[in-house]
Formats: sequence, structure tokens, C-alpha cells
Amino acid sequence: MAAGTSSVKHQPIGVLLCLLVAGGLARGAEPPARAAKAAFVFRGVEYFHRWSQKEQHEFTPAGQEDLKKWSEMVTVNGYPSVQDGDGLAATANSVLANYQKAGAKVLTTNSIPRTAERPAEHLIAVVFGQPTFIEVAFARLKMVDGTGYSVVYSHRIRGEKIGDAASAWLKAHGAETEKAIMEWNSTPAPGSLRGKKL
Repeated sequence: MAAGTSSVKHQPIGVLLCLLVAGGLARGAEPPARAAKAAFVFRGVEYFHRWSQKEQHEFTPAGQEDLKKWSEMVTVNGYPSVQDGDGLAATANSVLANYQKAGAKVLTTNSIPRTAERPAEHLIAVVFGQPTFIEVAFARLKMVDGTGYSVVYSHRIRGEKIGDAASAWLKAHGAETEKAIMEWNSTPAPGSLRGKKL
């Protein structure tokens, strides 16, 4: 071989093409898709943004992208007109009334009085019965950055004997979920989600 001659030109073209394809560099090859970043973690599960409209934002875990088939969802609702504890209490009463109007069975309600360290908060836990699923929802209403918001964890149970399955889930996870949502402080603030789109 003459000096300065590259040995690459003597490689069979098929070998080079195989190397390019294997390395994802062949013409037309798609770069690997970047995984979406989780918006937050709740009870050890990563949640991803799925949908937003005005002040409502929905998040589900990986594998639950289809909003007609999810089993776990966290919904963040902003209430920009709520500026104080009285307004938050009125909103909590309105949310409860809407749940009851939709046929929900109330499991528990609780109001945590205001302290010097934090404003009052409210908890509403309900069960919605539907022909094809039962949904258990835990709603926490609180003040964030001077305005009201709620974070709702919902769990849907589908299949046969859903009443028995829902009772078993509540017995195993109800108290733990209520405690977790009332202690959870890493949800995105409603103001940071405003205008968010997929």
C-alpha cells in the first residue's frame, strides 16, 4: 500500500453500511427519542403531564397515557380568585357539593385550622360509582403563593366485582393515601402550569 493511502477505501461497502446502520448514523435513521421528564413523584411513582385546560392540569404515571384508561391520576386545579382562607373554605364547600351532585359517596372531610406557620387546609375523600369502574378521590385544598389551589389523587378500579376490589383497596391504601396527600409539598404550583400545553 502506498504511503498516505487510507485503508478504509479497501473495506467492502457492505461492512461500512452495516456499521453505519448499527450505529444509527445511516441516512434517514431517527435519533433515539428523549424520555419525557417526570413532573413530580407521589408515593414513589413518577407522574407525567398529560393534559391542561385553563386552571386544570392532569398527570398520570408511565404506561397510563390514555386518559380513557388510566388507573392513577393527579389533578392540579388553580383558583386564582381565591385570595384568603374564607375563599378557600367556600371553594372546599363548593367542591364537596359538586362531588355530591355527581353522586359521590363522601368517605371523610377534614379542615385543618390556620396556624402562625401555615393557612388552613381542607381534605375531601369520596368514592364515585360508575357502571364500568369505581373511582376513589382524595382532594386537598390549600393556599399557595397567596392563591387557592387543590391537588387531587384519584384511583380507578375496573373489572369484575369492582365493589369488593374498591373496598379492599381502601382498606389497604386509604389511610396511607390520605396521610401522603396531606403531607405532600412537591406538586407544581398552579401559576407555573398556567398556559402549559402538551
